[in-house]
Amino acid sequence: MNAIESKTIGEFVAQDFRTAAVFSKYKIDFCCKGYKTIDEVCQKKGISKDVLEHDLSFILNSNNDSNINFNFLSANLLVDYILETHHRFIEEKTPTLMSFLDKLCKVHGERHPELFEIKTLFTISANDLIMHMKKEEIILFPFIIAMEQAVLSNQLIDKPHFGTVENPIAMLQEEHESEGIIFSKIALLTNDFTPPDDACNTFKVTYSMLLEFEQDLHKHIHLENNILFPKAINMEKQFYSN
Repeated sequence: MNAIESKTIGEFVAQDFRTAAVFSKYKIDFCCKGYKTIDEVCQKKGISKDVLEHDLSFILNSNNDSNINFNFLSANLLVDYILETHHRFIEEKTPTLMSFLDKLCKVHGERHPELFEIKTLFTISANDLIMHMKKEEIILFPFIIAMEQAVLSNQLIDKPHFGTVENPIAMLQEEHESEGIIFSKIALLTNDFTPPDDACNTFKVTYSMLLEFEQDLHKHIHLENNILFPKAINMEKQFYSN
């Protein structure tokens, strides 16, 4: 097995986030299912391994000067990036999307009844994400930052009330999985976010925003599942065993 075949999807995207575009092209989940290898996803989806590896090699061998290598960010900086980029994105975009979906249901719902289910699914997703982000901001992220500060100052840290960092991480990963399922359903209902032929400008903008929301969510989940969470688990091992 060569180096490409043995790497997990999450490891590819952690090394170079531009590879996410390749996986998205083939509808390969690089965030929630990032633990799978190239060989596994190709077999399951019936994708040519040679073609996928060629696309990945092209990306990996091209210039990447402007891309951030998130693997080398400290936990503190990574948390800040997630908060300022992805949590803020969700907070800012959700009210607009909710308003647009409500308008589309009222104006176009009779001709496009799928809009009601799309609105319901997005509402569930948005509400769940608000609670999800609060758990991260109040419980997990402060502990990760405290661990890193303790490592840097060569100090000990008390065991958290949740026992081990792996407990909230497992819960958050399950919630990530649920978000991925919801947006898979939205993608199906929207024909991969393709507006119908009779779509007005609001229709087109809403579908574009839903696509943007999904893409941001994928990157958000990837940064946590494949980089921040493993970093936190490894840091915790420096203080005590589970």
